[in-house]
Amino acid sequence: MAVVPSASYSITVRLEVPADGLPASQLASAVEAVGGMVTAYDVTAARGDRLQVDLTCAAPDADRADDIAAALAAVEDVTVRKVSDRTFLLHLGGKIEVQSKVPLRTRDDLSMAYTPGVARVCRAIVERPEDVRRLTIKRNTVAVVTDGSAVLGLGNLGPEAALPVMEGKAALFKRFAGIDAWPICLATQDPDEIVRSVQVIAPVFGGINLEDIAAPKCFEIEARLRELLDIPVFHDDQHGTAIVVLAALTNALRVVGKQLPEVRIAMSGAGAAGTAILDLLLAAGAQDVVVADVDGIVHVDRPGLDPQLQRTAARTNRRGISGLLGAALVDADVFIGVSAADVLTEADVAAMAPGAIVFALANPEPEIDPMIARRHATVVATGRSDFPNHINNVLAFPGVFRGLLDAQSHSVPRHALLAAATALADVVTNEERNANYIVPSVFHPDLASTVASAVAAAVQPGAAPGCGPGSPP
Repeated sequence: MAVVPSASYSITVRLEVPADGLPASQLASAVEAVGGMVTAYDVTAARGDRLQVDLTCAAPDADRADDIAAALAAVEDVTVRKVSDRTFLLHLGGKIEVQSKVPLRTRDDLSMAYTPGVARVCRAIVERPEDVRRLTIKRNTVAVVTDGSAVLGLGNLGPEAALPVMEGKAALFKRFAGIDAWPICLATQDPDEIVRSVQVIAPVFGGINLEDIAAPKCFEIEARLRELLDIPVFHDDQHGTAIVVLAALTNALRVVGKQLPEVRIAMSGAGAAGTAILDLLLAAGAQDVVVADVDGIVHVDRPGLDPQLQRTAARTNRRGISGLLGAALVDADVFIGVSAADVLTEADVAAMAPGAIVFALANPEPEIDPMIARRHATVVATGRSDFPNHINNVLAFPGVFRGLLDAQSHSVPRHALLAAATALADVVTNEERNANYIVPSVFHPDLASTVASAVAAAVQPGAAPGCGPGSPP
């Protein structure tokens, strides 16, 4: 699959060039020759007959970023002084911080914010425990919890390497929903220890967002925490993905003029995301779903099914299809992939029904090149930001938690997930919707508030969502 230059691999190269004017086009040509793209050209200093130039470039991958620096060094009369990786610079010192919401300028300020005045607030919470949400950060704070066992598409990296991702998640909570979130990266991958760790820190938080925990233990951990805690527990890899997929599919079906109960759906991937997508599709009214994993199509007679796959088999594949994934694609209306790169062929997509919908969501490489899928499918979506119809969990989780916190919910009921998916789909208006626009931009000004309102109304009819501290105005 052709990969285009991306800001993810952007670098700034500090050069010295002749002051009499080396054409910028010459530098741009050198960068483009190795697959990069110049995005900024800044003259930052002049020293006699030399200019100092900062050239910012995007590359398709890390190796090509190195090639760009070498190509620039090879240009006559150009000296490379420094190469800075912009992504690493952005992460220096972390991406989030704590700030005080109250002034601490005088002795009176200290006396009220801390001792002795704070003791009065402590006693008030003892007398009325429910006031902890009103008088502390609990009402607007979420823990982003991981054990580092399934970080992005990179595998079991451990808690330290997971921290940059969890920081990013916390930053997204703040940017899109005004929620104070904090990364909790646990140095254990034992389900009992994870459950106990979250249980004992839960008093601080109004919600728990489980993240990047490998299947199948993620199912057990979420279920046990939901039983133990009186705050919402939400595994974003499962339910966030499911909400966005259902919303995108709702609009894709509107584009092709089909109804969810009538279509045939083929799925690739039966892990955490796949199982949650399946659950929500069935709850929304899907009737004909066939699921495949690395060993082929899941059906009740397939030997060696674990308990989770047995549950999947019992609820799907009513036509009794067996074999490999390709067999499920024949005459299918919809393909949803949350599995691995290149498991789908052009012939598979060509065998689908007219007006086909392909969601190839594996990251960073999808199940099929989107450009190939578009030769036969009417609507194509991926998990990548460099193609139309980007299926991204950030479309859902900020608004979902905003609604849960505003309604002071104690759980995450399934009807709230369905309400979130419906609200997310409806952010895209009838006039806007087309084959290349089935989900809104993550920067849509009404996105989080619309989803939050729907979730709050679902869990607590009559609530006034969007009124919590830090809620977007």
